[in-house]
Amino acid sequence: MKFKVALIWAVAGSAAVFLGWRMLRPLEIFSISKRFENPLPATPIPPLGKLGARSCGSCHVANYREWSTTIHSRAWTDPYFQTDWRAEGRKPVCLECHTPLAAQQRYRVLGYHGGNRWDPVLAVNPAFEPALRRQGVTCAACHIRHGVVYGPFAKLDAPHPVARWNNDNETCIRCHVVNNRHHDVFYRLPPCGTVTEIARTRRRFRLKGRAIQALLPALASRSSVGTQSHRAGRQAQRTFPATGNDGYGVAMSARALAALNCVQCHMPSVNRPLVPGGKIRPSRRHLWRGGHDPRMVRDALSISFARLAAAPSGRERYALTITNTGAEHYVPTGVPDRHLTVQLRVLGSRGHALKSRIFTLERSVLWRPFIIELHDTRLRPLEPRTYDIGFSTRSHPRPTAVEAVVRYWLMDTSHRNHDHYRAPISYVVFRRRILIEPGKRSGGT
Repeated sequence: MKFKVALIWAVAGSAAVFLGWRMLRPLEIFSISKRFENPLPATPIPPLGKLGARSCGSCHVANYREWSTTIHSRAWTDPYFQTDWRAEGRKPVCLECHTPLAAQQRYRVLGYHGGNRWDPVLAVNPAFEPALRRQGVTCAACHIRHGVVYGPFAKLDAPHPVARWNNDNETCIRCHVVNNRHHDVFYRLPPCGTVTEIARTRRRFRLKGRAIQALLPALASRSSVGTQSHRAGRQAQRTFPATGNDGYGVAMSARALAALNCVQCHMPSVNRPLVPGGKIRPSRRHLWRGGHDPRMVRDALSISFARLAAAPSGRERYALTITNTGAEHYVPTGVPDRHLTVQLRVLGSRGHALKSRIFTLERSVLWRPFIIELHDTRLRPLEPRTYDIGFSTRSHPRPTAVEAVVRYWLMDTSHRNHDHYRAPISYVVFRRRILIEPGKRSGGT
């Protein structure tokens, strides 16, 4: 009997120690794949001389101006990233996307302690360029490999070697596909699950016998630029050695890459010369608008807010319907912190709330002691969601208006408070107020 009691206490103590360690250990939310072992080994190309964006922008003026306005150009300096990076212990793997070039990183990775890719062996990088690091995802991160400038065109009359990549989308994949094959992670989707979400959407509509491009206006009007192989371009010029870490494709098939539509939505097509005075060609704007851009999010959503038929009991109801009609992935996508809120309020004569309801469209994850996805209420493509609020017309004080506000959140308020982040973390996507007093017209913004 004593032995059984001792055994029970031993097991309970071991479980308590294990769970305590799980609660305190560093949080590793995804597996570090081989492509993140080292930064991209881009080198300057004659006659450019430097890897900086300004060097590229001396000829590609429009592209440089657009890039300068984007979050890509601020991938290192963005205060949200800096705050989160410090809170996460300044893990070197984060830099493989935020400052992806070897010359942008202060330290080189020589190996890993015990083979753990979360625990690298570091040494000072003699080629480190602080000014280049401040440019974040700069031109060379996407376009320069093997001493060649890759893009949608080959055989151009350019002062530097050029080649054509396989597909417009392939340079996006290195940073925007993150695996979750860690042994103790129980996500249904990886932490940045955009590509997996698109694959699910395509399977769902293929089973229903419909083409998703025809159903989503944002996709139906956009086409791809450049489909031929960048490998073929390398072979034709016979000057470019093969390397294992070029950051293109990431083992995805050409068909899978072409189906993603990343650039088709986030880099709008435009006809213009590559350089001032050059031949006008089909190209793309270097904007990459996404969750940080209110207009991009608004364009992805169809939202209506209206009064429903009055009930005989003297109650009225107002309903907001929101549908993802512009994105093949879920909205919001990306890190689980991002979410939408729908707030419905019944207002009194002084504008104060007599009644309020808040709905959160989010991906909820239990982080400790194990990483488990609890639920996902984000907007899947073409699945309308309706939220309503009701009140009695006989209530006192008497309601005078009903208001709906849809807000996009870049991070959770608890996360903001924990990291002492001070910049704005949300913006309004939709707002409308309907007046219900007799003799007044309804309206909204």
